Amino acid sequence: MNFSIRGQQIDVTDALKDYVDKKLSRLEKYFDAPPTSEGFVTLSVVRGLHTVEVTIPLPGVMLRAEDRSDDMYASIDAVVDKLERQIRKHKTKLNRKFRQEGSLKTLFTDEAAVGLMTSEPQTEEDHDDLEVVRNKRFTFKPMDVEEAILQMNMVGHNFFVFSNIDTQEVSVVYKRNDGKYGLIEQTESDSY
Repeated sequence: MNFSIRGQQIDVTDALKDYVDKKLSRLEKYFDAPPTSEGFVTLSVVRGLHTVEVTIPLPGVMLRAEDRSDDMYASIDAVVDKLERQIRKHKTKLNRKFRQEGSLKTLFTDEAAVGLMTSEPQTEEDHDDLEVVRNKRFTFKPMDVEEAILQMNMVGHNFFVFSNIDTQEVSVVYKRNDGKYGLIEQTESDSY
C-alpha cells in the first residue's frame, strides 16, 4: 500500500516517514489484495498539538482517521488503531449486507477479521457509535454562506445546515480545526 506523506508546519524527516510506513504497513494484512489507490497522510503541528490525518480510499468505502496529542509518534499509533477498528467494523457489520461477488466482502481477508474478533475484546464504542440519540426537524431559511456562518456562530455550534440561496440546495457550513470555515455542498451522482 502506497502513501503520500506530507507535513504542514513540520518537516517530515526520513525517520518519521519510516515510522509512518512501518505502522501503516500493519494494515496490509487485512486486505485480500493490496489496494491500488494511494493513501494520504498529513502530519501537522497546530498550537503545540501533533496531528496525524490518514485517508485511504477503497472501492465502496473511505477509511479516514485523525488523532492529535502532545507526541507525533503517539498520534501515529492512535490513528493506526482507529483504522484497524474501522476495518473490523466494515468487515463485521457492513459486509453482512453485501454478500455478492465484487462487494466489500472481497475487500478484507476473512482470517484477519477473525483474528481481530478473537484477539481483541469488543468495546462499547464498537456497538453504540451508530445509535441515533437525538432527532431534530426544522424549516430551512434560504440564506447565503456568510449569513449561515453568522447563524452558526450565534447558536454556538461547529456546523450549520441551511438552504443555500445561490444554489437552491441544502448545504452545510462548519468550523475547521484551524479556525477557518468549510462548506459542504450537494453534487449530482449517478453512482447510487
